[in-house]
Amino acid sequence: MPRTNRIDISDMVYHVINRANARMQIFDEDKGYTLFEKVLEQAKEKFEMRILSYCVMPNHWHLVLYPKKDGSLQLFMRWLSMTHTQRWHSQHKTIGSGHLYQGRYKSFLVQEDEHLLQLFKYIERNPLRAKLVQKAEDWKWSSLWRREQGNEKQKKLLDEWSIDTPKNYIDLVNIRADEKENQELDSLRHSVNKSKPYGSNDWTNKMIDRFNLRSTLRGSGRPRNRS
Repeated sequence: MPRTNRIDISDMVYHVINRANARMQIFDEDKGYTLFEKVLEQAKEKFEMRILSYCVMPNHWHLVLYPKKDGSLQLFMRWLSMTHTQRWHSQHKTIGSGHLYQGRYKSFLVQEDEHLLQLFKYIERNPLRAKLVQKAEDWKWSSLWRREQGNEKQKKLLDEWSIDTPKNYIDLVNIRADEKENQELDSLRHSVNKSKPYGSNDWTNKMIDRFNLRSTLRGSGRPRNRS
């Protein structure tokens, strides 16, 4: 199977995911989550990366990134993944024991309209969907908690969204999924499973043609990821 082309241009929004090797649980206590967030803060400052949203789960994480410079996404992600891996092994006294992540990160372009709002809800609802909390904003290791309950220093990790935020956004994140929400979830998962841009059909096809992605999408029979 051909490897997915890396798109790395500025002023476009990317949904980025990475998972633990063999789906092991790499975040099992506060100090593990805190370690990752500290590395994320340092990576943001080092590469001037705009972070719109994120969520750290026990065995994977999601980021929504909005790079300012061409080529900075790969530099940011390489440093983030390598630095976190090194510090995780140091924290757990397992240096030299193997890979922490299952492979290179996945990244997908996202259209800056209601599709981006759907992505924010999808990512920040993750802990609620996994039944880790009663309310999504109670999961401390996410952008939703930082925006709503973090101090000024913690909030500086996050950048302004490139779309308007509904006044009832938190209610939308916490609301019980209906048929429309389930369709959005299936569409997002399809984007992840097929490594394709997430947006309207017309926009998605334009991105596929613009960045020559069609060959990497064809026949992409990847296993479904439940995230």
